[in-house]
Amino acid sequence: MTRDRTSAVMSNPYARIVEPLDPQKPDHKFYNLSKLQDHRYARLPFSIRVLLEAAVRNCDEFLVKQADVERILSWKETQSQGVEVPFRPARVILQDFTGVPAVVDFAAMRDAVKALGGDPENINPVCPADLVIDHSIQVDFNRKVDSLQKNQDLEFDRNKERFEFLKWGSKAFRNMRIIPPGSGIVHQVNLEYLARVVFDQDGFYYPDSLVGTDSHTTMIDGLGVLGWGVGGIEAEAVMLGQPISMVLPEVIGYRVLGTPDKLVTSTDIVLTVTKHLREVGVVGKFVEFFGPGVAQLSIADRATIANMCPEYGATAAFFPVDHISIKYLEQTGRDPEKLSYISQYLKAVGMFRDYNDVSQDPDFTKVVELDLGTVVPCCSGPKRPQDKVAISKMKEDFEACLEAKQGFKGFQVARENLTASKSFQYNGAEYSLSHGSVVIAAITSCTNTSNPSVMLGAGLLAMKAVKAGLSVKPYIKTSLSPGSGVVTYYLKESGVMSYLSQLGFEVVGYGCMTCIGNSGPLPESVVEAITQGDLVVAGVLSGNRNFEGRVHPNTRANYLASPPLVIAYAIAGTIRIDFEKEPLAVNAEGKEVFLRDIWPTREEIQAVERQHVIPAMFKEVYEKIETVNERWNSLKAPLDKLYTWDPKSTYIKSPPFFQGLTMELKPPKSITDSYVLLNLGDSVTTDHISPAGNIARNSPAARYLSNMKGVNPRDFNSYGSRRGNDAVMARGTFANIRLFNKFLNKQAPRTIHLPSEETLDVFDAADRYQEAGVPLLILAGKEYGSGSSRDWAAKGPFLLGIKAVLAESYERIHRSNLVGMGIIPLEYLPGETADSLGLTGRERYTITIPDPLTPRMIIDIKLDSGKSFQARMRFDTDVELTYFHHGGILNYMIRKMSGK
Repeated sequence: MTRDRTSAVMSNPYARIVEPLDPQKPDHKFYNLSKLQDHRYARLPFSIRVLLEAAVRNCDEFLVKQADVERILSWKETQSQGVEVPFRPARVILQDFTGVPAVVDFAAMRDAVKALGGDPENINPVCPADLVIDHSIQVDFNRKVDSLQKNQDLEFDRNKERFEFLKWGSKAFRNMRIIPPGSGIVHQVNLEYLARVVFDQDGFYYPDSLVGTDSHTTMIDGLGVLGWGVGGIEAEAVMLGQPISMVLPEVIGYRVLGTPDKLVTSTDIVLTVTKHLREVGVVGKFVEFFGPGVAQLSIADRATIANMCPEYGATAAFFPVDHISIKYLEQTGRDPEKLSYISQYLKAVGMFRDYNDVSQDPDFTKVVELDLGTVVPCCSGPKRPQDKVAISKMKEDFEACLEAKQGFKGFQVARENLTASKSFQYNGAEYSLSHGSVVIAAITSCTNTSNPSVMLGAGLLAMKAVKAGLSVKPYIKTSLSPGSGVVTYYLKESGVMSYLSQLGFEVVGYGCMTCIGNSGPLPESVVEAITQGDLVVAGVLSGNRNFEGRVHPNTRANYLASPPLVIAYAIAGTIRIDFEKEPLAVNAEGKEVFLRDIWPTREEIQAVERQHVIPAMFKEVYEKIETVNERWNSLKAPLDKLYTWDPKSTYIKSPPFFQGLTMELKPPKSITDSYVLLNLGDSVTTDHISPAGNIARNSPAARYLSNMKGVNPRDFNSYGSRRGNDAVMARGTFANIRLFNKFLNKQAPRTIHLPSEETLDVFDAADRYQEAGVPLLILAGKEYGSGSSRDWAAKGPFLLGIKAVLAESYERIHRSNLVGMGIIPLEYLPGETADSLGLTGRERYTITIPDPLTPRMIIDIKLDSGKSFQARMRFDTDVELTYFHHGGILNYMIRKMSGK
């Protein structure tokens, strides 16, 4: 044990409950929470026990106080009172889209600390951080045996600068591990390899817990590791040793009963849970699963449910560790000695669960339940993951959406165009597209590729389809991007990979691809047919997200589906099919083949899984994970502790966030006569705000790259790959073609520059306002910032000159990110909206910042028309106010680390 750790334990007021876990190993100790002798502990939800242990272990009467421990123990009374508590996660996980900006910020913070006279090497991760490079690869090649290699080669060619920078970071910063590209999707690698479940560090055992810079970090909760997504800005503070300040959450108990029908997949269960919890209302809360039905769910099933947590809005969706969790750790090749202390520790502190033992059921804020026997096969869409549609209703639901008013369930297609179709040529043959035609079919994303049952189910369905003489039309962009090399291993070993390949589902890469918009281009003739026919065509993917404009700009309808259903819809070529009444296709012999003819049984799938998903596979794949990529191994990276910025680089750029930073704090000023940059409605997601996907050739970012930097359009790459360049990202903020701005009354990444009444790209309008020195405001409706935990959804608006957002409500992570960048999140008072207040967005707004500020205080807003109203300032904690006074969380950390 280090001297620092020893002194920390000595000064901890709970040092009295420290004892060895095993008397034979006196140097391996733990905080025995049962020795608190507090009856409240046994009634706490298991997820809250993790928060309590972290508070007890880190109690120093400075960052974490005994009063915080008492608040957590009193959870039953304090849960609904907005009580603030600190939480120090055991580790941080990053993916490269959010990881590159984090490392860029760390590099820039070192420069800033040096400029203020401090030691730049103080800027280092204190909390262990793992960065998995998984978001850079896209589906440029598919349907060919060498698609994987070609896509990986292109990934390296496009991202060499970024990868060299990350490799520099892995050498320059202590306590940071980088998992190279080609290894798998971050969340699956986390589940199969990185998760400790119980830490053994510095002579202490304690629960594994984490925050991550991807909202789907929650997938790890399926293994009993408490974790959730935070903004990159917040994650950086945790890496620097700061606790997260969080409001002690309510915990919804989700009782699971019954047994699923033999035709139901884990995807059907998760889409049902998503819809149900969306209706219950769990935003900002923990969900904890219990009941005998949980024992019916594999860890992969649980992880699939936990992965979709952001889609139903909860902070975390927790499955406490049980015997099935331990069996999973065995299956994935974890060390037997570790398994022994994991079980021993969790039982000693009352965190090991028997789902059949009702006496272990803790207190919950509220209990809801699901009978697995009521779940039916389903999809979700066409524009949101929470809009579940039973498979039996898909055809009629989509046809109703065609005519319905433009919205989440409507495309507003004119009646005379409902039967529109368009012929086109592809590879010398003629085909036809109509509304509902499938043009993208992707088995992608950690949601399903972590789950052997649905992946093997897809493989068995493919085998039966090929044997029945079925095929997939060649213009449909099919792809398979597994979550890790283990998936490819068991698909090959079980003999189903060749059948997937025959249907066009070749392995195209190991990473988060189609689900995040890295779907690559569609054939030009297909795009022409779609645009000329003004067709609503579909993408079907086994992913997490199907928001407008996310998967591909030409697929207006996108459905989340299980991997077997992705293949089924690809074979059918349309989502306008009733699988019960209509055949998938007619084979060469003229025989009609129905989905029921080729659907594998649960028993078939389980038999194959038992035989082929074995520990040796996981060991073989993960033993070489950090060295298997030869191109990564051969990358040269500088060894300097300060990064040498290349002014010519279009990928990595020193951000302007810390320019002119001084040690002295300046009091925040009121925002005077601000203009509204955008007037937005409900459910504006971070996909609408944050730059993602391809860089459109007529966009401000494209003009910057081509006109100012001389980049050829074919080398634009994606916004995700250029997240380390603030000049590109600022220009891509609010650049989503599906952004609906009330000023224009249509979807477009544009707005009205109010002083001149000119319609401009959003960046160009903001740039003109900034030149005039005018502050900016955004008006929005409910759930502003829902979607992924993207730091650029806050950094981008900051660079556009936005000082505040006024919304009806916020998604948790995005509100936190706005605070982290010094942007004020304002909320209408209950019952009030822009409409009820008569706001058009054309007014000029003066926002009075009083002194002193207090959490959640109500402030005055005056309009240039003479009218005024009040709104709540959504700084929810004193810590958030501290960050705001410093101009953001990173400024606060720089001043702190400068040692003055």
